[in-house]
Amino acid sequence: MFGLLGPNGSGKSTLLRILSTLLRPEAGTACVVGHDVVREPDVVRRALGVVFQNASVDRKLTVEENLACHGSLYGMSGRALAERLDVTLERLGIAARRGERVERLSGGLERRVELAKALLIGARVLLLDEPSTALDPGARRDFLGYLRELRDTAGLTVLLSTHDLEEAERCDRVAIFDAGRIVAMGTPDDLKAAVGGDVLVIRATAPEGLRERLAARLGLEVRLVDDTLRVERPRGYELVRDIVEAFPGEVLSVTVGKPTLGDVFVRLTGHGLAEAL
Repeated sequence: MFGLLGPNGSGKSTLLRILSTLLRPEAGTACVVGHDVVREPDVVRRALGVVFQNASVDRKLTVEENLACHGSLYGMSGRALAERLDVTLERLGIAARRGERVERLSGGLERRVELAKALLIGARVLLLDEPSTALDPGARRDFLGYLRELRDTAGLTVLLSTHDLEEAERCDRVAIFDAGRIVAMGTPDDLKAAVGGDVLVIRATAPEGLRERLAARLGLEVRLVDDTLRVERPRGYELVRDIVEAFPGEVLSVTVGKPTLGDVFVRLTGHGLAEAL
């Protein structure tokens, strides 16, 4: 599972459009399972399953009808299609819903139908463009769990774009995008380790003024992000009392935590992920 983490407009969806052969690259090359997306688009398309940000199922059709229609577009028919349908529905845990119209399913189950379409045709790579959009937290966790299960049991490669930190944390590797370029790439743990220490987030009545005084009085390197002050420091919890005592009345709160991918994004770009959205 490979995650593309970044705000809207950072280039994630453009990359997915290139990989799915919907957009020709202006420069460079791109390959999917060893095949060039420009020179061999038909071969690439047969290796891909794509789940778009907006649902691509017909909500007036049943689950089975959606999959049968999709399979027929890939030349599947008869017993081969029926057997593949049974296996796919069982794998995704929606066999009992095969006769229901998609419009009667929950958001999480509808997303499983989208995945089933990709698995039905024997996709080797799944491209997912912000796949958990509009899902509630519970459905999002379930959906990500199914992706990991498919990775482990079906040997699929999953490439997903997201601006959700929880989704990115669950990936095996992550590329962080900003303004059309990759600013970092690695496992979530390795990327967070590069920040080091603890991250203090300070809310203040006048953050810009306090930023300057924290630097002058305590010698801290402070970033102003999303109207909060951020300090990276080993054993950062030891600073909390000093900050509160040095600036009584100005500090509204101080939180201390281990680095997240959001903190990595701040360090590399100078602004927060939410600020860039």
